[in-house]
Amino acid sequence: MKKNLISVIILALVLANFVLTALLIFSVLPETNKANAMIEKVCSAIDLELNSGAGTGISNVPIEQIESYPVNEGEALTINLAAGEGEKDPHYAQIAVSLSLNTKSDNYKKYPATDLAAKDDIICNDIIQIVGSYTLAQFNSNREDIQKEILDEMQGLFGGDYIVAVNFSEVTTS
Repeated sequence: MKKNLISVIILALVLANFVLTALLIFSVLPETNKANAMIEKVCSAIDLELNSGAGTGISNVPIEQIESYPVNEGEALTINLAAGEGEKDPHYAQIAVSLSLNTKSDNYKKYPATDLAAKDDIICNDIIQIVGSYTLAQFNSNREDIQKEILDEMQGLFGGDYIVAVNFSEVTTS
């Protein structure tokens, strides 16, 4: 008698577990799928990558897909640097900048390297604004950060996967 009673209790618990699992699957899973779909729509609406930028950057683009675009026709830009604390003499940075373009990007069709020359004034202005906000000491010690800041600005203008790197091919400071 006790064995049958225990078997009935176990069977009742198994059935309760089955019912609760089914309830969980049919009530929670659709809501989770709806939330994921909404997140994807929001991300696509504001043009975000769901993989947190892991797919961008020069290290993730094969070298055969990269085209170099020399800003200002390869001529160095002479930029006044911000005055440092206690400095009287102005300082300058002379840099030749090139952009690494992803040729497989959708934006490459809109802005091929041959057409970027028309946008050179905008690109040069942004570079001058960013570099000019640094002092000589900051410029010399934070070149990677400055390149990253320029890259972020360029990606904002032309799209995140189009410009994958900013390169300083020639740097002179005084």
